[in-house]
Amino acid sequence: MNMLSRKTSQDSHGQDSSYFLGWQEYEKNRYHPIQNPMGIIQMGLAENQLSFDLLKSWLRRNPDIVGLKKNGVSIFKELALFQDYHGLPALKNELVEFMEKIRGNEMKFAPEKLVLTAGATPANEILMFCLADPGEAFILPTPYYPGFDRDLKWRTGVEIVPMHCSSSNGFRITSSALERAYKQAQKMNLNVKGVLVTNPSNPLGVTMTKTELNYLVNFAIDKNIHIISDEIYSGTVFAPPKFVSIMEVVNERISDNNIWNRIHIVYSLSKDLGIPGFRVGMIYSNNEKVVSAATKMSSFGLVSSQTQYLVANLLMDKKFTFKYMEETQRRLKRRKEMLVSGLRNAGILCLKSNAGLFCWVDMRHLLSSATFEAEKELWIKILCHAGLNISPGSSCHCCEPGWFRVCFANMSEDTLKIAMERMKTFTDSTNSAVKGSNNSY
Repeated sequence: MNMLSRKTSQDSHGQDSSYFLGWQEYEKNRYHPIQNPMGIIQMGLAENQLSFDLLKSWLRRNPDIVGLKKNGVSIFKELALFQDYHGLPALKNELVEFMEKIRGNEMKFAPEKLVLTAGATPANEILMFCLADPGEAFILPTPYYPGFDRDLKWRTGVEIVPMHCSSSNGFRITSSALERAYKQAQKMNLNVKGVLVTNPSNPLGVTMTKTELNYLVNFAIDKNIHIISDEIYSGTVFAPPKFVSIMEVVNERISDNNIWNRIHIVYSLSKDLGIPGFRVGMIYSNNEKVVSAATKMSSFGLVSSQTQYLVANLLMDKKFTFKYMEETQRRLKRRKEMLVSGLRNAGILCLKSNAGLFCWVDMRHLLSSATFEAEKELWIKILCHAGLNISPGSSCHCCEPGWFRVCFANMSEDTLKIAMERMKTFTDSTNSAVKGSNNSY
């Protein structure tokens, strides 16, 4: 007799994906410029570490807030006892204003429609619990963030139907690809409850166009399903075109207001402010029932009250947050250009991108054959011989072998330079010819 639950006994978590296996190799042999200069450089982690100096200087200038004081008086006791799952009103007010600012103040957000969660991971999972029953499905455009296989499915029992996008149009969403995915779900006897997109895209590093967003809205209206837009990278847009939220597109389509309560946004401060360890995430929905249920579910993963207090005060400092976002975007742009230039020097091209903490990199010309086996072989060589942990496209469910996600914002400039030198040495040793594509540079 099995003494443990099926969840414990079966490996359905997705930890055996090459995305996570690369991390494990990195953990065994971490690069350090002095202590371990031959170690593996982590380029598989989408963290924004470029502006810690700005955050630290703000903390130094605001010792009262860090010391949990208000007007010089300690509020430690109130915060230590506060555990309302609705969250601190001050934080919710500041978050909606921050979200409006990122979207160019094109729309208004209401704090009562916002649910606080301990990061974007539980936000996405809670929405699965709210919108679908076990065995029902969500369509996700590929390539998508490998963690979704865990976040959306593991505890909820919800299925993912991949919607395969192609390099021929830069992996853009089309109405025909949406229809194909829907028909595939029907063949599998899956009831589709919605589509989940990341905008800007992880791993592509591009903002979705209004055309793509309108395809999504038309599709959701036609099939009477939900749209979840994970907008965790919305503040990382460092080059045109500007970020357009799904809410903005729906706002412009007043006649289609029956879709209004089937649009849900996930957001977090992990990427834009570079504070993933603070676990500040949220769901924004126009659906009262979803907000009510999600708020109750959020009690299983609350944001600590002292974190809420600190972040609310940080966001209240509008002068600081404006300068911070502007400077971070400038630094991201510079860092991305360093990566693109370093890869180009190694004979490798990237998809044109304008957002995010990574590039979608075309290494098809380095494959021994146009297969996923050859992609895995190349990935292992890059990991073991070049000492670089990057994420293979297959871990992101890309339908074309030879694409990789490479992160650039989780390391120092010096480390990135060393990574690019290693990549150049590696490609020189393979002596492969470069084949470009229209969507690359």
